[in-house]
Amino acid sequence: MSETRHRRSIRLKEYDYSQAASYFVTICTQNRESVFGGILDGKMILNQWGEIVKDFHAETEAHFETILMTPFVIMPNHYHAIIVLNGRDSVNGRDHITGRDHRKGRGDPAPTVGNAVPTLGNVVGFFKYQTSKRINLLRQTPGQKLWQRNYYEHVIRDETDYNRICKYIENNPLKWELDSL
Repeated sequence: MSETRHRRSIRLKEYDYSQAASYFVTICTQNRESVFGGILDGKMILNQWGEIVKDFHAETEAHFETILMTPFVIMPNHYHAIIVLNGRDSVNGRDHITGRDHRKGRGDPAPTVGNAVPTLGNVVGFFKYQTSKRINLLRQTPGQKLWQRNYYEHVIRDETDYNRICKYIENNPLKWELDSL
């Protein structure tokens, strides 16, 4: 007799992950393998795979018209970002939590396909799929898992929470030696 495995969801029950909100997201590599580069003197030095993740960070933000993905950091074995869903006013580029303008010289965002409102899962799924596809193609490792199946998310509650997480993201490379796992 075969055992049926049920995957337990780590998402909040009955929470609408397409609503306007800011999320702190962490995505880890499969088996926490260091893939994207290394830390030198408290700074992340990206290798070619880390550069691909950086490129797809920008591409993912451009792909979805109403999201912001800033700040972010790519670490040797994981990626952190604040993803603001449906909070980007395409006219003034301000997010709904802090009112900050995150455009930094960028032009207008690319339109989203149709009128679909992306969920956090759509955004993370697109990012993971695109980075995996490109890196596996270049490494000639089709079908190899780059990322763990799931991801961590935290709903950012207010500006104090936002600022705390921004500082955590900014200081993450400095703390690598203390917590490389």
